[in-house]
Amino acid sequence: MYSVKPKDVSTAKFHGLLLGAVAPRPIAFASTVDSEGRPNLSPFSFFNVFSSNPPVLIFSPNRRVRDNTSKHTLENAKATEEVVVNVVNYDIVQQASLSSTEYPEGVNEFTKAGLTMLPSDMVRPYRVAESPVQFECKIKEVVELGREGGAGNLIICEVLKMHIDERVLDDQGNIDQYKIDLVARAGGSFYSRARDGFFEIPKPVASLGIGVDQIPEDIRRSRVLTGNDLGMLGNVEKLPSEDEIKNFVQDSVGIKGILSSDDDDKVHERARDYLRENDVNAAWKVLLAKRYESRDNEVKKL
Repeated sequence: MYSVKPKDVSTAKFHGLLLGAVAPRPIAFASTVDSEGRPNLSPFSFFNVFSSNPPVLIFSPNRRVRDNTSKHTLENAKATEEVVVNVVNYDIVQQASLSSTEYPEGVNEFTKAGLTMLPSDMVRPYRVAESPVQFECKIKEVVELGREGGAGNLIICEVLKMHIDERVLDDQGNIDQYKIDLVARAGGSFYSRARDGFFEIPKPVASLGIGVDQIPEDIRRSRVLTGNDLGMLGNVEKLPSEDEIKNFVQDSVGIKGILSSDDDDKVHERARDYLRENDVNAAWKVLLAKRYESRDNEVKKL
């Protein structure tokens, strides 16, 4: 394993390693104004939501590595204590990237990127009209993490008002993750289109999973099942009953032939196939059916 301490490589090198490892990251498309009211717009991928009550977003403009200067967004945030955080979806990702160009102070990135300035209701910075969600925020605090090039500055923002394009809502008034079509940043020049990679994992909140440690050892040491597979098996609250397993074997095509084989890998492969279909209960039935069959065979020998 390649191991490295931050001080053993250049800041730029370690910065690149961080961005490649901690990804994908949501993008704060931050709109600010300077003390003279001139607009500024720039994307930042050191960003996330950190509280719901009060609603708090945090993003971080780093000091530039090459010359240790600060960005206009940071200076504006300190001067006015207001910001609009717009989300970036696939429809505007190229324009968001263009706005990150380091234009001279006073240049309007809205104009350069071909985006529309939409007046806010509660703060002075403009919203990005093309963004599907916009947060009008007051800045509660700016936390400087260092004074050297590459140092972050946490801009802690309390949401005063949230605007949502109704076209990205579902019938229940919730944001549809496919309709909003968000993008995120990764390392180098890479981005990620979120909806192309969605998959669901049930949250272990309402139930108490048995845990991987409760899975029989021969299954835990499977040559077929992965750690993710074991995680799925360990996330069930209870195992299927023996009667449920017997009925499953009777009703399922091809299961008896697999169980009659001495090759445990084939049993585990069938269980893995069920897991790929998110049918954890069926996977457990296959695995336990083999164990019950082995037990019954031993009894018959006696």
